[in-house]
Amino acid sequence: MASWSDLESKAKEAFIDDHFELSVDLYTQALSLNPSHAELFADRAQANIKLNNFTEAVADANRAIELDPAMAKAYLRKGTACIKLEEYQTAKAALEKGSSLASGDSRFINLINECNDKIAEEISELTSMDSVTHKTDEPANSEVDNSLSDQVPAVALPKPSYRHEFYQKPDEVVVTVFAKGLPADSVTIEFGEQILSVTIEKPGEDAFVFQPRLFGKIVPAKCKYQVLSTKIEIRLVKADNIHWTSLEFSKSTSVARVTNVSSGTQRPAYPSSKPKKDWDKLEAQVKKEEKEDKLDGDAALNKFFREIYQSADEDTRRAMSKSFVESNGTVLSTDWKDVGSKKIEGSPPDGMEMKKWEY
Repeated sequence: MASWSDLESKAKEAFIDDHFELSVDLYTQALSLNPSHAELFADRAQANIKLNNFTEAVADANRAIELDPAMAKAYLRKGTACIKLEEYQTAKAALEKGSSLASGDSRFINLINECNDKIAEEISELTSMDSVTHKTDEPANSEVDNSLSDQVPAVALPKPSYRHEFYQKPDEVVVTVFAKGLPADSVTIEFGEQILSVTIEKPGEDAFVFQPRLFGKIVPAKCKYQVLSTKIEIRLVKADNIHWTSLEFSKSTSVARVTNVSSGTQRPAYPSSKPKKDWDKLEAQVKKEEKEDKLDGDAALNKFFREIYQSADEDTRRAMSKSFVESNGTVLSTDWKDVGSKKIEGSPPDGMEMKKWEY
């Protein structure tokens, strides 16, 4: 079995070769052998960033920081992932901490400046929204005001929009809807066989509805969601263990599913590690054994009846079982029409008589 250090080396090689999924898998294997190694978590975070698994990357970076609070690159990975998740305040705090540990590293400075720009944009957007909704003082002449109000059309508020993304595991798909500060009671989520319905209702805004037909089927009873301070995390349990090439169903992607899912009564073919049997060879071997197996008397008779039973249809088997049991082993019939509707009486051989046992 490979050591964690060997797995780490292979994971780094896979990352360099742009095999990021393989890299994550190898880092995961290494962590199963050495779960307290901060470097492994920090490096897996980088691979997850390359795969756009930003939530997973933040979790890995947080774990690395917990194990080694002085690891600068763990703060860099956290900051990078948080920027992608539009969590600029969290990203800035992590980057500033990392910058203090790695003075002179321009990567921290550049990303901190990016956070400052994004935070300023958010503040500007909030300010402009406040100015739009803020009511100006009423003019002294109410008649003029009324005439102006008749001429100026009402401005419709834009419908709310929330960004979403997804990543998947072999058995589940995780959908993240990025929405800050939502009360749990403003979110309604329902699961169907192949439908996800997300509704967000905030006072003073039109309802946000996201209702995609999913790429594959899910198990509604096992699906769940959680409303967090910055997002809604939805976990969809797959009904079939297939890879989703997208979150939503489309005709262009449905072809890919056919190779993984059975249709109608046809059973899917699965690769097997068992060797295929050579039936011709097996039959020849049985015939050879039958020739070499010289039986006589009751043994030969029992073998003969056993072969008949094994190759018989269901009615013949029922006839044989019923006649043999009811006659105490003295009658063996293969005709179900003859023995099915009556009780079979015993028929002892010549010179012998039937006796009932007393218990």
